Amino acid sequence: MNRVNLKRTLFLNRRQRVRNKLRAVNAGHLRLSVHRSNKNISVQIIDDKQGITLASASSLEKDLGINGKNNVEIARKVGLKIAERAKEAGIERAYFDRGGFLFHGQVKALAEAARENGLQI
Repeated sequence: MNRVNLKRTLFLNRRQRVRNKLRAVNAGHLRLSVHRSNKNISVQIIDDKQGITLASASSLEKDLGINGKNNVEIARKVGLKIAERAKEAGIERAYFDRGGFLFHGQVKALAEAARENGLQI
């Protein structure tokens, strides 16, 4: 098995492990799901019972005034925006689904910014 396939396999296994544990512990609650790529970061608040997205934010949005690379500051802006949109939708609490991403750097900055702006995760 080459290195690329090994990294991808480890990522997919970690994502399943995180999601299964969160489903068992937080059944019936809303989920704040994060996706990070090399260029962008996006986040959604999902109601798994109904299968709908209630709020979302992304570094691709023009109104955030984000230009350039994906870094911690951009992730912080996206975290503030998702907390603001959650308040508008009447959402106060969601559980944090980091997927297969490590809770470090951009993912951590996004979560902390959302918490600072009043979203309980």
